[in-house]
Amino acid sequence: MSQAEQTDRSRWIALYVLCTGVLMIVLDVTVVNVALPTIQDDLDFTQSSLAWVVNAYLIAFGGLLLLAGRFGDLIGRRTIFLAGLFVFTAASLLCGLAQSQEMLVIARFVQGIGGAMTSAVVLGMIVTMFPEPGEQARAIGVYAFVASAGGSIGLLAGGVLTQAINWHWIFFVNVPIGIATAVMTLRLLQKDEGIGLDKGSDIPGAVLITSSLMLGVYTIVKPAAEDGWGSGQALGLGAASLVLLIAFIAREATARNPLVPLRIFRSRNVSGANVIQALTVAGMFGMFFLGALYLQRVLGYDALETGLAFLPTTIVMGVITVRYSEPLIMRYGARTLLFPGLALIALGLALFTLAGPDDGYLVNVLPVILLIGIGVAVCFPALMTLAMSGATQEDAGLASGLINTTAQVGGALGLAVLATVSASRTENLLDEGKGLASALTSGYHVAFWIGAGCVVAAIAIAATVLESVAPATHQAPGDPDKAAYSEAA
Repeated sequence: MSQAEQTDRSRWIALYVLCTGVLMIVLDVTVVNVALPTIQDDLDFTQSSLAWVVNAYLIAFGGLLLLAGRFGDLIGRRTIFLAGLFVFTAASLLCGLAQSQEMLVIARFVQGIGGAMTSAVVLGMIVTMFPEPGEQARAIGVYAFVASAGGSIGLLAGGVLTQAINWHWIFFVNVPIGIATAVMTLRLLQKDEGIGLDKGSDIPGAVLITSSLMLGVYTIVKPAAEDGWGSGQALGLGAASLVLLIAFIAREATARNPLVPLRIFRSRNVSGANVIQALTVAGMFGMFFLGALYLQRVLGYDALETGLAFLPTTIVMGVITVRYSEPLIMRYGARTLLFPGLALIALGLALFTLAGPDDGYLVNVLPVILLIGIGVAVCFPALMTLAMSGATQEDAGLASGLINTTAQVGGALGLAVLATVSASRTENLLDEGKGLASALTSGYHVAFWIGAGCVVAAIAIAATVLESVAPATHQAPGDPDKAAYSEAA
């Protein structure tokens, strides 16, 4: 095998190693949801305190993604990735060993820190490893599959591990995976130095943006979700988060070495793609979260059956993204592909409103998850290509952290809104004397319609904001020597 062939082979192996790390992080979001009832019984959580097993992770994860991505640019993306792996793996071990509520919640918060560090820089590493447009489209397709399908894989993995062994193993399984990923990363990826802390060591800016995002995510997952958006606490904390964000923007506009150079938002494709990402993920959470509740609370599925029910989505996403994303993007262009992909997602959510309390899986659920799976597989690689298209070599980590941040904030916001609206509709119908199954189903229907509306809004933004880019001109930030990313064949 020639040196060029060895280098190319090592780059692709490195891609799969990076995606393994991402999959571990993505899985952890949904794998815990399946095990929550067992964790509650074992550690004597109340219903309200149980939410912190999820919220502690989400607050740290969503709040630190942007900061971690920028620090990847400043001190090296491989350094941040490896540090995140270490923190996440160590925290996973502590989660598995937890024998008290406090230990589990604290360990989950630390897990969120490690998860943010690991996942924030991966997309930036990928687009610099694969500067050639065709290879880049294919590599982003692999990443997009892992990032989007990991949630449904987590439902299945959580059900299997919880029922076959116990809930501790949903965390213990991360330890060998994390260690193996770190070892392979050290072998395959050469250390990148970054542009230096002096180019963006903006401590006040870092404090402002991290505080704003953490407070915003907390507002979404706690007071807004539990007490409603009109509650005094939700309004007050939401306003405080917004004030911190405005202060951060003002700081970055005047700082000599800003943490987040605002020039990245001048690209209509970068800004538009991030808004589209937030709206689409918000709508999709209606399918994954409320769809899982429909299967369990209305159709009577257990955790394992729910995971298996979503498996076709994973298969469809995998086949299309890995096999067809590159030729589709290269032939039609990233912007063009967004429209059929988003349309299929919106259609799937709309069709879910036809599912009744007595309907079967094959008629009312399988077509929906297949439509949404195909739509995600078509549009998400294109969306990530557009989100990274305006980033420079020095800003690739920031752009990567930004697209992950909008996904997390969009997902958290969407889930809070959809779950609140759904629960309110269900309670009203129960008060009117409707049966439980009928009331639950009607509540889910309202959420599915709102989710479909979010995706339609994303289509409108794609049509009016995004600029067309010739398929052959999709470029990664910079053009580093491919051999710089490989030390071993």
